[in-house]
Amino acid sequence: MTSKLDEIRKKLQAADSRKQPSTSSGETFPFWNLDNDTSAKIRFLPDGNEDNTFFWVEKQVIKLRFPGIKGDDENKEVIIQVPCMEMYGESCPVLAEVRPWWNDDSLKSTASQYWKKRSYIFQGFVQDSDFAEKDLPENPIRKFVIGPQIFTLIKSSLLDPDLEALPTDYYNGLDFTITKTQKGQYADYSTSKWARRETALTDEQIGAVKEHGLKNLNDWLPEKPSAEQLGAIYEMFEASVNGELYDPERFAKFYRPWGFEYSGPTASSNSAPPKTESEPKTESAPAPSESASTEDDKPPFKPDEAKKEQPVTSGGSSSAEDILAKIRNRR
Repeated sequence: MTSKLDEIRKKLQAADSRKQPSTSSGETFPFWNLDNDTSAKIRFLPDGNEDNTFFWVEKQVIKLRFPGIKGDDENKEVIIQVPCMEMYGESCPVLAEVRPWWNDDSLKSTASQYWKKRSYIFQGFVQDSDFAEKDLPENPIRKFVIGPQIFTLIKSSLLDPDLEALPTDYYNGLDFTITKTQKGQYADYSTSKWARRETALTDEQIGAVKEHGLKNLNDWLPEKPSAEQLGAIYEMFEASVNGELYDPERFAKFYRPWGFEYSGPTASSNSAPPKTESEPKTESAPAPSESASTEDDKPPFKPDEAKKEQPVTSGGSSSAEDILAKIRNRR
């Protein structure tokens, strides 16, 4: 019979295990592993693609939920994230179907479920962190996947007319501190903020940029779906809305749930396994989670309008003043 003391010991051991250094080190810095009321200081770097006005790229995905996997675990919900075609400046057949649903109050909840979700990809250095990582990658330039809540804080400061230099400037840039707290059942990052004073990169960091180079952030975006993949995405969307099980024989060739292995007759034997377009996963923690209610998850249009957003790029490198002006002019 388990005693009260045994229960206490188990809880304490579980708490201690959560405080162990992360073993999920890799290209992506998993700031969501932070304990509540702790923080990590990071420094953003420019995009290696000089045609990009900004120092981030926007990723847009659609989450398709299924009650289970046909012929496998049919009672455990799975979510598959697929690229949204609007990320490539083209019409998305899923959003074209969902957009009118916002006019019907009884369908708004379902419309929100299938509306595109945004995240923002940056690169830079981890200056300091309240959780330790094991086996740090050789390249200290890390990938940051930022959700809408933090991104709003990042963008709002760029609109400040008193900001004279880009935060990515090697010698007069700004660090950004990500602070994790808890709001209800969700992680909350609303107290994250920019540093008040400019600082220069260290000689070691500048040397790392020279040695490893800056990543073209577009390389971290999902590949644009082919016509065949786009057809599969729409069929998966229909199956998801109908509450059907995920059918590997129909869809595993194109998109699979995270970690699901399949070698059935429809899987191509002469090609690499299909890549699930999901948020970065780690062995010890899920992808970052913010409040369920974010502005970017709501329709950016009046329901009876079909607003289409086009990606914005610049024609080559610009001065800090020009780039900041372009950012502010997009308000």
